[in-house]
Amino acid sequence: MRQVGSVLWPKLRVLQVYGANTGVGKTIFSSILCRAFQKHFPKVHYLKPVSTGPLEEADDSSGSGGETVVVFTQTLTRYDQTHDMNIKAKCLYQFSDPVSPHIAARSSKESVTDDSIRAVLHDELSSYATSEDGIAIVETAGGVMSPAPSGISQADLYRPFRLPVLLVGDHQLGGISTTISAWESLHVRGYDVQSVALFSESRYDNHSYLKDYFAERDVLAFSVPPPLERHSNDAEDARAMQEYYEEAASSSSVAAFSSQLLQNHDKRMADLQSMSTEAVEAIWHPFMQHSERSKDTITAIDSAYGDYFATHTTQQALATSQNPTTSLIKPAFDASASWWTQGLGHGNPRLALTAAHAAGRYGHVMFASAVHEPALRLAQTLLTNMGNPRLAKVFYTDNGSAGMEVAVKMGIRAAAARNGWSADDEIVILGLKGSYHGDTMGTMDCSEPSIYNKKEPWYTGRGHWLDFPQVKMRKGRWIVESLDELKTSLEGEKTFDSLDDIFDFQKRTDDYAAYKQHCDATLAELVEKGTKFGALVMEPILLGAGGMMFADPLFQRCLVDCVRHHSSLATETQPQHGGVSLDWTGMPVICDEIFTGLYRLGRFSASSFLGVDADIVANAKLLTGGVLPLCTTTASQAVFDAFVSEDKTDALLHGHSYTAHPVGCSVANESLRSMMKMEREGVWDGFKGHWSSSGESLEASSPDHQAGDVWSMWSEAFVKAVSHRSQVDSVFALGSVLAITLKDPDGKSYASKAAYEMRDKLLAGAPGEEWVIHSRVLGNVWYAMAAMTTTRDTIESLEEKIFAALE
Repeated sequence: MRQVGSVLWPKLRVLQVYGANTGVGKTIFSSILCRAFQKHFPKVHYLKPVSTGPLEEADDSSGSGGETVVVFTQTLTRYDQTHDMNIKAKCLYQFSDPVSPHIAARSSKESVTDDSIRAVLHDELSSYATSEDGIAIVETAGGVMSPAPSGISQADLYRPFRLPVLLVGDHQLGGISTTISAWESLHVRGYDVQSVALFSESRYDNHSYLKDYFAERDVLAFSVPPPLERHSNDAEDARAMQEYYEEAASSSSVAAFSSQLLQNHDKRMADLQSMSTEAVEAIWHPFMQHSERSKDTITAIDSAYGDYFATHTTQQALATSQNPTTSLIKPAFDASASWWTQGLGHGNPRLALTAAHAAGRYGHVMFASAVHEPALRLAQTLLTNMGNPRLAKVFYTDNGSAGMEVAVKMGIRAAAARNGWSADDEIVILGLKGSYHGDTMGTMDCSEPSIYNKKEPWYTGRGHWLDFPQVKMRKGRWIVESLDELKTSLEGEKTFDSLDDIFDFQKRTDDYAAYKQHCDATLAELVEKGTKFGALVMEPILLGAGGMMFADPLFQRCLVDCVRHHSSLATETQPQHGGVSLDWTGMPVICDEIFTGLYRLGRFSASSFLGVDADIVANAKLLTGGVLPLCTTTASQAVFDAFVSEDKTDALLHGHSYTAHPVGCSVANESLRSMMKMEREGVWDGFKGHWSSSGESLEASSPDHQAGDVWSMWSEAFVKAVSHRSQVDSVFALGSVLAITLKDPDGKSYASKAAYEMRDKLLAGAPGEEWVIHSRVLGNVWYAMAAMTTTRDTIESLEEKIFAALE
């Protein structure tokens, strides 16, 4: 699978010419610019990626005819007899039917995809990059939003390259509107529009208005006179057009634009190359020891699109200095999904437009005693699709730590109110070892002493944390490692033929009985000592920041059952509703789905893997597809009622300035809508097919599990192969997540550097590789996760690189 993206060559300047509409004169302006640049560069290239219409019918008299490469070459040959021609012109895809490219492509015998156009364009531009100075003009077809052969807009087709843009404005009636609309379409997609060019037509005088309009937005707009009417005498016409192109190319406005383009190119390179050095001086980075930081360890990210960052490193700068045909920017697969938030691809135009619309409609709305449609719809979507009848109320915060802080407040206050505990009582949480629930003070106290919190003077660690059995693949076999306390009853680790078998609870009655005996005994001992538990807090299935630990789902299920039904914890509850209790017993159960929820593991709700209904659930990360910070904490009616009284001091007095930010809520609605549609339309069925047990019926084998319901975007064959690598201790994959635990002779776990070599090797890549992998590590754990839109071809290419890096 080829991946091409943003490029920046030291000696080759590239400019993309877009038009605000068809017939606005893109080819004429391209001709003017090529003529202007040929006076300064030994090599000038004109490139038309896609064109329609028969070559013999091309006509450039008004800029409104068939805009093919012939149009361009005619302007240079018929009307220029005084200059040596150092301009090369080429069209990559020519469709004979003079219609929109998406229609012309239907009748073409040649299969043309978005990926093929991008690959051919990338290769063509790469061939222009030499040790000599040069420039390439890439002219699009039609208007900014005109369809490409596949039907997507041109603005989306070429967006991965993010080339500097010259927008040719519309000088005709209505052209002010079309020009501004075209600029906004490019701007909201992350393009850098270097300038806007128009004909200085006197009747509508669009250029005068637009110069002032764009000046207020720091965009240079310039104009040149329109071309003269064609003469009946070809010789006179040639002389007139030769004079026109000579005058336009030599005009001060074109010279100013040309100078700005060259300066911007040099500035972009300088800024990119200095960012890492300047960051060392100005920035305090998160989650790293700065004694290990230098300009050589910081990756500068120029932009991002789809699954990839456009990255620059000092290593890339060195390669470019040794070979100027090497781009300063290289695509890097975002293997950490931007700290687990990325779900629908970077620069997703639907999410970007949704955010822009909400920003235009609302800006910011104070949420106290107010409501707006995006927040209301999002709350309703979550309550409907969680599949949890207990959940009734949604509380908004702006990040996962804050959302979990609220969740703990909710749970402990509800438990204190029911049990009659006072502020003087020491109330703690019950959790799992290795948990991480955020880095605010309250949530850090909800985790056992660890590298994240134990050096903080204020940390007290208010809780009890249970060890738990973990799921791993080792040497091609799925295993559930047993706890030391359970080895006598469970006879050590157990092996399974598939992940489906691990999640089939009805077939694991012996395991459940052993887990229940252990959890009941532990709870009894703790309660006997007078421990007051305010809530059970856990991350369903995967414990993320603590080291990508895959908890045995049966153990987590059993722990919830024990908490809710243990005799020493049971409390009076509200009546059942429809045969299902919607109230909590024992203690409120809080599921931290910040990382694992909303399809990261393949399901809307990670708690559904356990077959339990939590009393409080926190969601973030994939909630907004990585576009904006937002978190929801969803609680049961019983928890909500614990805060309701006539006394304001009993209320949940918690909030943020950006609570339920309408832009974030709008993007979240679109993000969830997109992923739910993907699930509904079976987009992930191909991945699921790689994980279905051979010959196993898809009939439900238990109320909580269905065969084939546990799957990953990473193939099981790849996971098995990785598990046999000599330096691999274990591996697992679930949903979009892959985690590889490397052997560490020092046994330092999170403080280990065992995965650094693999991380650095994948980022450096092999000589000549078109793309690399940008990743994070958790001690001796190297992990990767895809977006929910990542294709099977991309996954297979990633698997090849990862497997090779483990040699």
